[in-house]
Amino acid sequence: MRRKVTVIGAGNVGASVAQRIVEKDLADVVLVDVIEGVPQGKGLDMYQSGAVEGFDMKIVGSNGYEETAGSDARKPGMSRDDLLRKNEEIVVDCMSKLTRFSRDLIVIVVTNPLDAMCEVVRRVGKLPKNKVIGMAGILDSARMRAFISMEMNVSMQNIHTTVLGGHGDTMVPLPRYSTVAGVPITELLPADRVEAIVKRTAGGGAEIVNFLKTGSAYYAPSAAAVEMVDAIFNDRRKILPCAVYLDGEYGIKGLFVGVPVILGKNGLEKIIELKLTPDEAAALRKSADSVQELVGKLTC
Repeated sequence: MRRKVTVIGAGNVGASVAQRIVEKDLADVVLVDVIEGVPQGKGLDMYQSGAVEGFDMKIVGSNGYEETAGSDARKPGMSRDDLLRKNEEIVVDCMSKLTRFSRDLIVIVVTNPLDAMCEVVRRVGKLPKNKVIGMAGILDSARMRAFISMEMNVSMQNIHTTVLGGHGDTMVPLPRYSTVAGVPITELLPADRVEAIVKRTAGGGAEIVNFLKTGSAYYAPSAAAVEMVDAIFNDRRKILPCAVYLDGEYGIKGLFVGVPVILGKNGLEKIIELKLTPDEAAALRKSADSVQELVGKLTC
């Protein structure tokens, strides 16, 4: 039986995710959006590209949820941090409809504010903690890798980075755990350049918004989400930074916070606890406190 992914939201991120999934032959895709004709048109256009790109996965667009029956994984759409209440309403509505047709779900959340929306999905979907996973850590780490590559003029394939915490200004990039060919960047770059990379990483999304004026990033976010789908569907057990529900790990309980995890066929397979310095631990706690503030405003 072929696998199925539902992507909720046919905007730039959602459409890019759908296209990447079918091009990688990961699964058939149902693209859902409330705007009549948009998911249908984009879905048909993408499906026709398979004749050129050589993929056989099907992609269909829909304004309802009947087509999503039997989905394995999905991605509720995206928005801005300052739209907490509106996005909560949207995610509640999506999950309520979605769970009528598919129960054995792994949900990859991309909607902002991401950590709080993960909690909405967990509550409304009544899903176990290993089945709800937020995307942002991979995106933030990818941005840090790109900035290190720019700074050092080396291949991004040689770079590995680690970013903890909530997806926003309080994220915690960890230079000690960010390496080039296994060597920490703290040994390769002056302290001021490392700090500049950390600062630019935290503001990576805002930097793109400032360039675009009327939009936000979607190429890198969609690539990050699809890396998660690939890790889960193909049971790769990849170690990736993701927002997951912590139950005492890192001294944090009852919140979705970004940490390194192993992703496999069951979704979250294992949380990896890094040894943090007192300053790093304090920064992570501060980031978790900002997540708690948002979660405290939820009404679901």
